Amino acid sequence: MNLSEEEFQKEKKHLELTTKLLREQISALAQDLYDSEEKQQEFKRFVWDTKAELDPTEMKTILSNNNQEIDNLEMKAKYYRKLYKIQNSPYFAKIVFETKEDGKNDIYIGLTYLTKDNDNIIYDWRAPISSIFYDYESGDASYEAPGGIIKGFLHNKRQFTIEDAKIKRVFDSKLNVQDELLQEVLANKTDEYMKNIVNTIQTEQNAIIRNVDDKVLIVQGIAGSGKTSVALHRIAFLLYKIKNLTSDKVLIFAPNKVFSEYISNVLPELGEENTKETTFSDFLETYITEYKSVESFTSFIERYYKYEEGFVDLIKIKQSNEIIKVMDEYIDNYSKKASFTDEILNHDLYIEKDKLNYYLKNRYSSIPLFEKIDEIANKISEMEFNGNKSKTKQIRKWLKERLNISLDLKEIYKGFYKSEEFKKFYNKDIPENYINKLNDKNISYEDACLFVYMKSLLMFLGNDYTIEQTIVDEAQDYSLLQYILLKKILKKSKWTILGDINQTINPYYQYKSLEELESVFKDNSNYVELNKTYRSSPEIIEHANKILGLNLVSAIRRETKIPVEFKTENNLKEQLIEDINKLLKNNKSIAIITKNDIETNKIYKLLNKDLEDLTIINNNSKTFSRKLVVLPSYMAKGLEFDATIIYTDINNKYTYDERYLYYVSCTRSQHHLIIYNND
Repeated sequence: MNLSEEEFQKEKKHLELTTKLLREQISALAQDLYDSEEKQQEFKRFVWDTKAELDPTEMKTILSNNNQEIDNLEMKAKYYRKLYKIQNSPYFAKIVFETKEDGKNDIYIGLTYLTKDNDNIIYDWRAPISSIFYDYESGDASYEAPGGIIKGFLHNKRQFTIEDAKIKRVFDSKLNVQDELLQEVLANKTDEYMKNIVNTIQTEQNAIIRNVDDKVLIVQGIAGSGKTSVALHRIAFLLYKIKNLTSDKVLIFAPNKVFSEYISNVLPELGEENTKETTFSDFLETYITEYKSVESFTSFIERYYKYEEGFVDLIKIKQSNEIIKVMDEYIDNYSKKASFTDEILNHDLYIEKDKLNYYLKNRYSSIPLFEKIDEIANKISEMEFNGNKSKTKQIRKWLKERLNISLDLKEIYKGFYKSEEFKKFYNKDIPENYINKLNDKNISYEDACLFVYMKSLLMFLGNDYTIEQTIVDEAQDYSLLQYILLKKILKKSKWTILGDINQTINPYYQYKSLEELESVFKDNSNYVELNKTYRSSPEIIEHANKILGLNLVSAIRRETKIPVEFKTENNLKEQLIEDINKLLKNNKSIAIITKNDIETNKIYKLLNKDLEDLTIINNNSKTFSRKLVVLPSYMAKGLEFDATIIYTDINNKYTYDERYLYYVSCTRSQHHLIIYNND
């Protein structure tokens, strides 16, 4: 605490007054909400008692007015929840900012705003003026207000730690990476869920969070640079900034269900509702009715790292950018082959073959094949039966029966691997039994994406106009084709895409730079980088850098003086229990990260009877406890722990080709890293 006693007493008094006002407003809002609930009950009784007497116009007006009241009530309830959440810690920062127009003002910054008589007592961290706290040191400063740029002078920045409505710590600070509060936060041990970082957002992170100019924002951020936190705070900011944007119009693509659970606390902490979330596999299932289920990404890569995949080169082809052009050519040629082989002749209808083919080849030549059939059926139905729906359905059936090609999507997809277009590209024969697997009820991850893309070339998949903001995390594990599909379907959306090419765990696909994505999102895209890591100690980062030969990664944490430990197993159970008991003395969360789920199950069975807190994460997990957990490397994406033990069987060391997976495993740890059977 670097304040004088007089300054400290002033801050203490200000906190007392703010807390008093805050609790008064909470009480007033609670009463208001109670009274409004009573009014709503009275209204319901009124409508029920008078519904027979009121004409429809009167009823519509009354209901419209009531709906507006309900909207206002929901806004009050949301604000009440925000105030209730901050009552014991109203703000975390203060700036003293001076302008010519308004003079010198104390600006207190918290998770939400508080006003009295139209004066701001606390400013929301997302308010325009609050950006000064994140972006400037003492001196000239400015911020962008709705009316234009406001320039002034920043006299001071002050940071608080407030608990139970009492100041625990307060100090004046400059915004730099050695900021005292930042180091204190980084030194803390991690709890079950990811936390908000509003009091330690750094300048480069703030620029991403507050960016509203770019339709597509592509972020390359090294391990521990705060990508996911930045993404979530960006969502909170956009919900505050953009009129009519609500949580249900935001979609997050997460790598797995465990990760979704891990981040589930951040937006509620920031006073916002959680958004829609999905994995890419679940998203694809929406557009695949021909199969019962789609393989998850985790299961897909698990096959590789368990050495169970016999067609690695073929999967690389399916994941490649080049396959897009081959599929385009195949479907184009397949569609051109289509023709009607016979007329429609029955007691209801006669349409000659040439006319049918005229519609197919000329009239509707510019639309996808399946849409052509629907349009021809609609056209004939309109001409002959005034658009009768049952007749349209019957005509569509007759048209399909007279086509010289199959319209069975599974058969078309199987045909792709037997086609001249594919054979010319792959230059190898594919076993028939491999192709016949495409008749199964479930579809593999690598086939699902290509299948949906093929489907999009044959028919209109439908556009989702409800999603206005899409966030893709772990972006490096998605192929270019996946982004093409997402852009094709999510027509209205703006994009925040975050990843790290050094954390690629997809063994079949690798970006040289995420800038390559600009070829998909051509309009108004911006590529930025985050090159500081706030997660791991310098000792851990030094080791991780050696794995990939990196030298641009800089650790912001102070040195822990805890070296990375290397061990070879001899009495494994005894060694691990000893390590874990030692780590539990100083750490809240510990992970044993194995290469694959076979090793995960082995370690869990070895230790679970002796360590009652031990939990396991696998492909089916949706929740987990971070206190003590064993998990495979590819499920560790995006997670972090106080201490980590990296384990592989002595005969299953990470290979050079698996170095990215090894890098991901090592960079999960914040303070302490122990590595078995690898160097």
